[in-house]
Amino acid sequence: MTVTVRFAPSPTGRIHIGNARTALFNWLFAINYKGRFIQRFDDTDIARSKQEYADSILYDLHWLGIFPDVTEYQSRRFDIYDAAVERLKAARVLYACYETPEELDLRRKVRRTRGLPPVYGREALTLTPEQVAEYQSDGRKPHWRFLLPNFTSDPLQPERTDVHWNDLVRGEETVDLASLSDPVLVREDGTYLYTLPSVVDDIEMGVSHVIRGDDHVTNTGVQIAIFKALGAEPPVFGHHNLLTTTTGEGLSKRTGALSIESLRQDGIEPMAVASLAVLVGTSENVTAAHDLNELASHFDPAATSKSASKFDPDELLVLNRALMHHMSFEDARDRLMVLGISGDKAEAFWLAVRGNLDRLSDAVAWWRIVSEGPQEPAEFSGEDRDFLNQAFDVLPEEPWNGTVWKDWTGKIKEATGRKGKPLFMPLRLALTGRTSGPELSDLLPLMGREGTLARRP
Repeated sequence: MTVTVRFAPSPTGRIHIGNARTALFNWLFAINYKGRFIQRFDDTDIARSKQEYADSILYDLHWLGIFPDVTEYQSRRFDIYDAAVERLKAARVLYACYETPEELDLRRKVRRTRGLPPVYGREALTLTPEQVAEYQSDGRKPHWRFLLPNFTSDPLQPERTDVHWNDLVRGEETVDLASLSDPVLVREDGTYLYTLPSVVDDIEMGVSHVIRGDDHVTNTGVQIAIFKALGAEPPVFGHHNLLTTTTGEGLSKRTGALSIESLRQDGIEPMAVASLAVLVGTSENVTAAHDLNELASHFDPAATSKSASKFDPDELLVLNRALMHHMSFEDARDRLMVLGISGDKAEAFWLAVRGNLDRLSDAVAWWRIVSEGPQEPAEFSGEDRDFLNQAFDVLPEEPWNGTVWKDWTGKIKEATGRKGKPLFMPLRLALTGRTSGPELSDLLPLMGREGTLARRP
């Protein structure tokens, strides 16, 4: 059997880090089992779904390194869902209901006052043909519910019915179907809710493993029943914990919280996002993986905690910094060229500054400092200014090599008697305008003698 997974967001907004966690769990699982990854858009809600969001989701996935084997749209598969509806109706497990939302709400309240669970009481099953005709003459259109198999002979007498599965993440799971309402699969206007198209597509597309957030655990009990009603063997399920903000709030495509787009625009590397999205809330140490294959080697669904995990964007900067510090020039070259950093000195420049970068774009400021000088020249005391004049007087002649900084500071010590911070700090400020940064021994050859002299206060 070929392992086949899917990522099935609704294209109603831009995906956030929590959505990316689900996509990455599926992608890494497919990598480890040499399987297939299906990108499926749950766009049956025509009014809210937009192609621009679907396109942005694909762009975000590609940026993260996820390249689906196939892309499907549920809005193009209604005939398949229609056929499944007819099969369920013929099996007498899909029935018409005519209650309004207000009537359903009132019934739930009544059940609560009686100490009963607020589930649907299957009143629609007791409607007479005359009552149905009256509803229809009043212009009411039915919504359609799936009859859960939680009874022996009388559906009006539900009894405890446990659905079990061995969850990839959570281990043994159980859902009691008697504690649930029969789910609505088709709305009054004939459109589909998520549940039925998801099951039908998983069957039709040969999905072997469904890995998603643990907010779907209860749904899984229902969907297993629908799989079986359609004569199909359910896939293996796995439910990972959800990510929240540092304040414990849930993430939402509508609010844009921690969207992949915003993180990308902030200069965060895709592997910093992927590493934290996958490893946070697991027993693995959160470290920056070089690529998704490396991350896959650290990925184990069963190592995921059952409780929600807080996603701290500040941790992204820590991982981003680690990736910058070890990024080769070959990996950075094309992106540096886009930023205007190229030429014979580009590689030496990158190796000199990468250890001081939080983001790759930070290299631009250092390129300007190396090429043009400090952007905001420092102010010096009279004593330091005299010291710097003496220092620049003994600047070595060219040609320069990797020892020029050592040679120069040696001459400065002899000429001025200064050493340590009183020697190095005024030189750093004069050369770069900053109190910290890359090693001056690496920057000085890039500046050249003429460029260095131009920084003389």
